[in-house]
Amino acid sequence: MKMKVNKVYAFNWEGVNARRQKVKGVMEAEDINFVRAKLREQGINPKRVRKKSSLSLSFGNKITARDITLFSRQLATMIKAGVPVVQAFSITIEGQTKASMRNLLIDLRDQVSAGTPVAQALRRHPKVFDDLFCSLVEAGENSGTLETMLERVAIYKERMETLKNKIKKALYYPVFVLLIGMGVSALLLIKVVPEFEKMFAGFGAELPAFTQLVVNMSRFMQEWWYLVFGALIAGIYLLIVMRKRSPAFDLRMSRFTLKIPVIGELLHKSAVARFSRTLATSFSAGVTLVDALEAAGNSSGNLVYSKHVLQIREDVSTGQQLNFAMRNGQLFPAMVNQMVGIGEESGALDTMLSKVADFYEEEVEAMVDSMTSLLEPMVIVVLGVIVGSLVIAMYLPIFQMGDIL
Repeated sequence: MKMKVNKVYAFNWEGVNARRQKVKGVMEAEDINFVRAKLREQGINPKRVRKKSSLSLSFGNKITARDITLFSRQLATMIKAGVPVVQAFSITIEGQTKASMRNLLIDLRDQVSAGTPVAQALRRHPKVFDDLFCSLVEAGENSGTLETMLERVAIYKERMETLKNKIKKALYYPVFVLLIGMGVSALLLIKVVPEFEKMFAGFGAELPAFTQLVVNMSRFMQEWWYLVFGALIAGIYLLIVMRKRSPAFDLRMSRFTLKIPVIGELLHKSAVARFSRTLATSFSAGVTLVDALEAAGNSSGNLVYSKHVLQIREDVSTGQQLNFAMRNGQLFPAMVNQMVGIGEESGALDTMLSKVADFYEEEVEAMVDSMTSLLEPMVIVVLGVIVGSLVIAMYLPIFQMGDIL
């Protein structure tokens, strides 16, 4: 049974410590009174505390997955060495340079020192620690293997972040190339082509069709460039907002991305790898299969897979075997279903899922490397075609005049 988690907010605070020095930072809490109380406990007299705007940009102070991974590994190492949990938190705090992470760890240490279980303290910060993280820590506390579970969480997060970075590398590269091509084209049409147009005006001859097309495009861009870029930015913003506010639209977009050639196959394999890795990690830690499936669905990275896994969870909760439930939607590859079936029959489901995750993570890595090696020459070709076409269009009238002369 899940605990009810109160919503927490980020607060910017400024105050004066016991040495009369001005200090400031960021703290996550349920309300402003809690922040003031915690600061006074630390010997800081709060002068100004205000809720942090959700629109404020503080990238350098944002807690990242890498911060949580490092914290998990440090805490696991110290607990394994026999350091008490509260003291392990204090040692970790001393090595922190990021204010948001330092304040988070101070809050966790204070709660744990007051007798709150570590998992329960973590659940007070749902934006930082997800359900899977808290469930694994809770299982470690109950079984007396907290250091083992923290190390397992660190390994899991490292693998998931590595997989995410590979997917981003594969997807961002073509987008970057497209933006570069659009930028170069716009620059040529707005700045370079008009100079050629002035020169062509003195020829007194009809321009070739291709050249005239480019000149017309240049005139349009000179007059309406702000509308073109405005429409592009508005379209991207509208797409992001629609995906956040409309689950039906988000689901259609997720289905569409899975059907894109090459990219779709990469996303399929990534989703299978993330599902398998999450399910293997949580199930091997003693989390019930039903709860493990919920965590696996949320971490799959694609809404189509998330909905399918939640349906699998419903089927498994009614007594159906996992491999049969996975076959219903015909979304998972046959090999995955067979491996899961073998794992269920042999009682080694977590081992089989780990092997599936290893296989598909290697497949994703191979695909990303292959795509990158293919995209690099494509970049040169695309930019060459764009720039070359514009150059040819501008020099066609000059070539024709040379023929006439």
